Amino acid sequence: MKAILAGAGAFGVKHLDGIKNIDGVEVTCLVGRTLAPTQEIAARYGIEHVYTDLAEALEVPDVEAVILCTPTQMHAAQAIQCMRAGKHVQVEIPLADSWADAQEVKRVHEETGLVCMVGHTRRFNPSHQWMNQRFRSGELRIQQMDVQTYFFRRRNINAAGDPRSWTDHLLWHHAAHTVDLFQYQTGEKVIAVSGFEGPHHEELGIAMDMSLQMKTESGAILTLSLSFNNDGPLGTFFRYICDNGTYLARYDDLFTGNEESVDVSNVDVSMNGIELQDREFFHAIKEGREPNSSVAAVLDCYRVLNDVEKQL
Repeated sequence: MKAILAGAGAFGVKHLDGIKNIDGVEVTCLVGRTLAPTQEIAARYGIEHVYTDLAEALEVPDVEAVILCTPTQMHAAQAIQCMRAGKHVQVEIPLADSWADAQEVKRVHEETGLVCMVGHTRRFNPSHQWMNQRFRSGELRIQQMDVQTYFFRRRNINAAGDPRSWTDHLLWHHAAHTVDLFQYQTGEKVIAVSGFEGPHHEELGIAMDMSLQMKTESGAILTLSLSFNNDGPLGTFFRYICDNGTYLARYDDLFTGNEESVDVSNVDVSMNGIELQDREFFHAIKEGREPNSSVAAVLDCYRVLNDVEKQL
């Protein structure tokens, strides 16, 4: 299967590293904002075609699928563009930065019948998969999820420390990971939500700190703290407080509440959440089925974010 990857930044490279481990898939087109650095990455990964315009890449013969790792503000329009061109699409999280745009992507997906998947990576991290298996079996039940998403981004840079051409967002991007995971792991919808934001950055124009609280139908609660001001350990750290144990998930790794390591090496075929996410995308296309984290499966997350934004 031939694929396009659009967005040759830090996260695009993570996808390229994962895809090279997947048999039967080849990225033949790479799309980037500027030509020279995109050509350098293409050469490193043996990618034949390089473009700065997604529309040109979509015209390449025999391409079936597209992975979008482009700026948040472009996600919805580009996902629709890909489906209109007859391509299956995986759009990196977030699906959109508005509820209206998220709903429009779902509408076009239903109209075209193509696979449309959103990169909600937490569903695929082995640590969270291990927890999900126990929630589904009834062994564990969430009482509270306490989550910290902390970065130090007082300048507009990406995960690799390079300058960004766009502005990231705590609510529509980083909170989306946790809001979706909370509903996925509890198997319930959020029915109550409150949100608060700190001061806005003078140049970036966004809140640099945020606090969200949510509750599901059964009373499970989520406490989520987000910051671009945190000068310390960086990343997202999940504490599952359950009726029968406490667990700490840090990306693909899992620990008990007492910091004892939990072996999750046999949960899936890889320990790389991004690779597992991409495997699901390509397998869903080949098998003609709806993928985990399809646009339909994750859409309610964006309803909740919209409810928070109204409060802010």
